[in-house]
Amino acid sequence: MSEKKKRKRKGVKRTSTAKKVLFTLLGILLTILVVVGVVGAKMYSDVKRTADGTHEKVERQDGNSRTVSLEDKEPFSVLLLGVDTGALGRNEQGRSDTMMVATVNPADNQTTIVSLPRDTYAEIVGHNTEDKINHAYAFGGAAMSMDTVEKLMDIPINHYITINMQGIESLVDAVDGIEVNNPFEFTYEGTTFPEGRQQLDGDLALKYSRMRYDDPNGDYGRQERQRQIITGVAKKIMTLDGVTSYQQILTAMGENVKTDLTFGEMRTLASKYRSAFDTFKTDQLKGEGFMQNEVSYQRVAPEELTRVQNELKQQLHLN
Repeated sequence: MSEKKKRKRKGVKRTSTAKKVLFTLLGILLTILVVVGVVGAKMYSDVKRTADGTHEKVERQDGNSRTVSLEDKEPFSVLLLGVDTGALGRNEQGRSDTMMVATVNPADNQTTIVSLPRDTYAEIVGHNTEDKINHAYAFGGAAMSMDTVEKLMDIPINHYITINMQGIESLVDAVDGIEVNNPFEFTYEGTTFPEGRQQLDGDLALKYSRMRYDDPNGDYGRQERQRQIITGVAKKIMTLDGVTSYQQILTAMGENVKTDLTFGEMRTLASKYRSAFDTFKTDQLKGEGFMQNEVSYQRVAPEELTRVQNELKQQLHLN
């Protein structure tokens, strides 16, 4: 197979994965909402109650709102955060170990998702320091993460969604386990994960998603396993078995997901933004590792940062 064809096939796989990632973080509630009319009014009521419970407004540092008109189908951005708390006895604020910026554009029938390395060296807006970008969440929650990513990427960040580690574990259990395809055998916290396809419950899925130091691709490899987990959950939810377990899924969502999107906004997205999910483009902001005060960071070159900034601005019709 030619190198060009290999890259094309790999791109298709990344696009499919990205679609499931977005539909899981933005869309577990939306997926359930689509089938509300089939299942009945009680499920609709339960979804609304859960959505209301996940809603949490943010106060931005400058006090300004970045609202866009979803009714008018304006493109918008959303910061997706996977937070390392809520499991393994962790109850502190935590850090956002998974960070993705998604731009959703129904006019162009496209959604673009850019992964940000958690160790990216950046100005932490509102904290008067430069640090790993994932520390912004520990210092100031979703609002500071939004402000920090907004400054780094030079685009408005309109919305956010967070899901904590306990949420991943609970979601996997809610759908009665998932299947993953492990590329190589490894042992983590006393559990050996063989190479190949295997079934994981919530506890095993959490471990599977956390290993990093024995992965030849480091944190990028861990991000890929996290996407496998999200993909597995999404596949289950989009089946009849997932729908019949909706109450457990809603419970897991309600306890572990937060977003500034209201139920009404979610309904608008479900009805008016479907075309934005016709095409998915994924990208990865890449940096080079360096050490400072015995701490490892990722430094993003100016030309790489400009490349990704322009990509996102184009999708938001800002240039």
